[in-house]
Amino acid sequence: MRNVVTALSLAAGLLVGSCAGSNSPAGVSAPAPETTSVPVEYTADWASLGKYNEQPEWFKDAKFGIYFHWGILSVPAFANDWYPRNMHVVGSPEYQHHLETYRHPSKFGYHDFIPMFKAEKFEADKWAELFQKSGARFAGAMAEHHDGFSMWASKVNPWNVKDMGPKRDVMAELEQAIHGRGLKLMTTFHMARNLQIYADNPEAKTDKSYFPYEADMPTSSTDPKLRLLYGNIPAEQFYQNWKEKLSEVIDNYSPDIIYFDGMEGKIPEEYKQEFVAYYFNHANAQGKQVVITHKSDDFPDEVSIKDFEKGRMNEITPDTWLTDETISTGSWSYTNDLKLKPTADIIHVLADIVSKNGVMVLNISPKADGEIPQDQQQALLQIGDWLNRYGEAIYATRPWVVYGEGPTKLEKAGHFLPAVKYSPQDIRYTTKGNTIYAIVLGWPGSNQQVLLESFAKDKLKGDLKISKVSMLGSSDKIGYEWQDNGLSLRTPSEKVDDMAVAFKIETQGEVEP
Repeated sequence: MRNVVTALSLAAGLLVGSCAGSNSPAGVSAPAPETTSVPVEYTADWASLGKYNEQPEWFKDAKFGIYFHWGILSVPAFANDWYPRNMHVVGSPEYQHHLETYRHPSKFGYHDFIPMFKAEKFEADKWAELFQKSGARFAGAMAEHHDGFSMWASKVNPWNVKDMGPKRDVMAELEQAIHGRGLKLMTTFHMARNLQIYADNPEAKTDKSYFPYEADMPTSSTDPKLRLLYGNIPAEQFYQNWKEKLSEVIDNYSPDIIYFDGMEGKIPEEYKQEFVAYYFNHANAQGKQVVITHKSDDFPDEVSIKDFEKGRMNEITPDTWLTDETISTGSWSYTNDLKLKPTADIIHVLADIVSKNGVMVLNISPKADGEIPQDQQQALLQIGDWLNRYGEAIYATRPWVVYGEGPTKLEKAGHFLPAVKYSPQDIRYTTKGNTIYAIVLGWPGSNQQVLLESFAKDKLKGDLKISKVSMLGSSDKIGYEWQDNGLSLRTPSEKVDDMAVAFKIETQGEVEP
């Protein structure tokens, strides 16, 4: 297979094949990429790969992106995105639901959902238009979840969206629509968890193996094809497939971001190094910069950006990082009872993330038929409307000397942090050149004083001078007084925005750290 050859060639430091992104018409499989010789700048070792700029400026500037959990796991629309695993866990709500709705997993397995995934309402261009209107600077697809089903036209994996289910290359359609609108393309890989590692000890049913080995269920099948889907294959075969799938997506769709959901600790170092070398060299041949994300310690920080799932940092960091959040209060994939977070809460988290040198990608949950529910569309449009008016304080900004002030603070950094509720007493700061933005997380009221305590003269060192203060989205003149205890501002006479507003503070001179 060409992908295997090129990946191994890169590892050896040879001249390898490369291709540009797919430009296939909607519904048409991407053609096999042409092979051209490109110089190999990076070899498959961490010392060489660590020379790559893993934090390109375009990513630091982007701040906000959209991705989605969508695939076979969307079909049952029950409980959450872990239905594929939990339907095999005797006694779980998903197992009971599956018995009552579809029969025992031995009679109706997870693979039997595939013909029900038709994506008949999926329109890539409408999705990309919505993402653009939401203010996203990058967007993309869940390429393969823990369930082992590839959401692209794969020659490596027979369980793929072109040969089964919708029988169309949805990744090619999305790539054309997303790149065609000037957005960066993100592809997410959750597949490392798919490898079953407890077949010889079925009592050890931890979620490090997504599908539990059950003697009376398809997860323990001896059928070679079923074993591929359920991850019940020799580890070496799984590692090779892992690398080949990544090479295939890189070759045919040229993603700008490859996100890993974790568990890459299961993958031997040599395979990860060969993948990273292949991706970086492929990007260099195209004259572009790409991003890899990781959770835990699955990849070195020198080659990838750290991602926090439903979490973030609690202080400013020198390195840029990513938060993946979801639009709902529950499942990452669509369920019939899915409830959404208030849009203001999402905007507040975005402002908090950006103030600390982070970027946020927001997950949405389309239905199995390819429809993005109206309430999710409305939330995205509300975010886009806010960013259209206040994005100057978000996009292409960098942290100030402090991230913010106010009563609401995170006690710690990390994954899965408890939700916090921000108020107009909470301020988050960003900067761009000589301009400082103070984002107020709510409307503080009309003709009200707002005191920015971080501007207290005994706290700031340097020769900073304020030349002008205004509020984005308002034509009112903003009165201000720089006092010993902070910068006192007066809000406009009429409400500007319920969710959050941004003062623009134009300055001269500098603040010393």
